Amino acid sequence: MQSQKFVRFLKLNSFHKPTQRFNSNDTHRRVVVTGLGAVTPLGADVTISWQRILNGDAAITNLGEAYKGIPCQVAAQINTDDLKLENTFSKSDLKIMSPATIFSVLAAQEALAHAKLLDVADEEEKNRTGVCVGMGMFDLPEVYNAHASLTKGYNRVSPYFVPRLLPSMACGHISMRFGLRGPNHSVSTACATGAHAIGDAFRFIKYGDADVMVAGSGESCIDPLAIAGFCRLRALCTSFNDDPNRASRPFDEKRDGFVMGEGAAILILEELQHAKARNATIIAEILGYGLSGDAYHITSPSEDGTGAYLAMTRAMKDARIDPNSVGYINAHATSTPTGDKIEARAINRTFKEHTKNIGVSSTKGAHGHLLGSSGNLEGLFVVKACETGILPPSINVDKVGEGIDLNIVTKQEKWNSDKRIALKNSFGFGGTNACLCISSFVE
Repeated sequence: MQSQKFVRFLKLNSFHKPTQRFNSNDTHRRVVVTGLGAVTPLGADVTISWQRILNGDAAITNLGEAYKGIPCQVAAQINTDDLKLENTFSKSDLKIMSPATIFSVLAAQEALAHAKLLDVADEEEKNRTGVCVGMGMFDLPEVYNAHASLTKGYNRVSPYFVPRLLPSMACGHISMRFGLRGPNHSVSTACATGAHAIGDAFRFIKYGDADVMVAGSGESCIDPLAIAGFCRLRALCTSFNDDPNRASRPFDEKRDGFVMGEGAAILILEELQHAKARNATIIAEILGYGLSGDAYHITSPSEDGTGAYLAMTRAMKDARIDPNSVGYINAHATSTPTGDKIEARAINRTFKEHTKNIGVSSTKGAHGHLLGSSGNLEGLFVVKACETGILPPSINVDKVGEGIDLNIVTKQEKWNSDKRIALKNSFGFGGTNACLCISSFVE
């Protein structure tokens, strides 16, 4: 009798069942790119930065007197005078924002304007527009300057110290400035941060959490302590202090370490039907996203490149594409002797005979390694390559290094294909890896 009563109770109370049947089609919402924004060592916007990439220009300069005695004397820095900050920010804004946050807000403003989403009045649209912007490292001077203030007294510590320090505050400021109330999500996965931010934003739209996402990252941590720290890791270039523009040379036999850069890049991602409904210009499409862990070492990838291989294969599986359809790879290649060779090995393992048909380049020769803002900036250049049908070059490759059996693009090349499909690799300390599959838009 008790058993019959319990069965009847279950029939009358359906709390054990989902309230709404899951529609598998929701996971296949197409995600397109409708806006781009960037602040880079090459220029204060996307147009200048992209043109200088195609021209083969470099934006690496010597560091100042404060860096005396440090083995690396070069970096790719932003001239803040070119940004005309007073046109966008009040003095109060500049007090509460770190440099990386400032770069991110500027890039987001350009991207939203490009997408014609800068002045959205509809409240529901704002509720369905989110922000996914990361930061790999906070600005180190914030910490030791605050500590120096503390030695003079508690009241000398700025009340904005913590808000300026938090890597998630770029998200917060972009959300508040533009009134965006969708997912507010920050990423910090070392040098894979920017690619992870775009990939996570892609999935927020794909799974229906948002219709539009502001996605990318900002980074600004060039200072003596950071340069010294990376030098102690033997990660930075030290052989071209007298010739800065030749210092960053991915894949070249004389590469001896990366050159630190700074800046921000933002992509506006949008659900396809949403973009069409407002007659947005569609620049490219995000097809897939792959992640992996090396499970090997804090700074070095495993010799066989398994982590990179897994990220690339998972991105292509997510995109549901044939590996033989990939025509371009924007490599993570930072200009380190070990890392570039291992990534090349992973690409060959992934694509086998098709590798020879794939153009491969790393734009870091021009703008250095932006750490947590590298994957998003280089992802932006992949979007431009898919849109324009032009492959950006790797500069400073006088002779391809031993063990790098790839088709390296050393000058801008035409990319002729009905549907241009590319991968963007990003890898970070701790063995974290991300790969984005990006294509030209085809109905």
